[in-house]
Amino acid sequence: MDTFLFDSIIVGPIHSRRLGTSLGVNLLAPASKLCNFNCIYCECGWNGAHGEGAFNPYGKVIPALEAKLKTMSEERKLPDVITFAGNGEPTMHPDFDRIIDATLALRDRYAPATKVAVLSNATMIDREAVRKALLRVDRNILKFDSAIDATMRHINQPRNDRTVARIIELLQEFQGCLVVQTMFLRGDYGGHHIDNTTPEEVEAYLDAIRRIHPSEVMLYTIDRNTPADDLQKVSYEEMEAIAARIRKLDMDIITSVAR
Repeated sequence: MDTFLFDSIIVGPIHSRRLGTSLGVNLLAPASKLCNFNCIYCECGWNGAHGEGAFNPYGKVIPALEAKLKTMSEERKLPDVITFAGNGEPTMHPDFDRIIDATLALRDRYAPATKVAVLSNATMIDREAVRKALLRVDRNILKFDSAIDATMRHINQPRNDRTVARIIELLQEFQGCLVVQTMFLRGDYGGHHIDNTTPEEVEAYLDAIRRIHPSEVMLYTIDRNTPADDLQKVSYEEMEAIAARIRKLDMDIITSVAR
């Protein structure tokens, strides 16, 4: 299926089904994707499909963000959230922590009621600077698509050999100050049938959530085109059934399902 890349540093504002009115910040260059996952559902397509990716430099990101926030403040049309996402994994940026600090300063100056969020695949959280930067934002939304190694590898196709057990250990270091985001899907890719909604998957997932104990869990499914063709959307009713089981963990976890 046709996928797309963000063509600028500042995106929107747009309406996000998860975050409200979102002003996007794309730390990855517009011509290609740069990520250490190669998720079969990624709206930006496959790694390498448009050449090698690169980073938008600090010296361009912060002035662009300030100009946009200044204009929106003058027009009194400030966003609900400033969201770091874009053409790949934002926490791979070598100046990620500096960019977050500068963004928080700009937010405080121009849009004090606006939240700052980061959508991340959680691959870089073993780096102290990245982890501390994520803990400074209002919402660090970290990917966790399966608690079973084989399924995680089929869905996310990571470049490293990190196990689910290690991912859970790293997420536990946030001590609950994180949002877990999970994509539910089923379909066929690479000779494998993939379904992270089976009873075995859900039981393992619930155990992982119990151990991670995030402040919030966001469940969603395919809403845009995906690079792998034979993937299927999971129904709202199925996801809501999983959400209900998370709520029954009685751990004060806010759980939402995106339509």
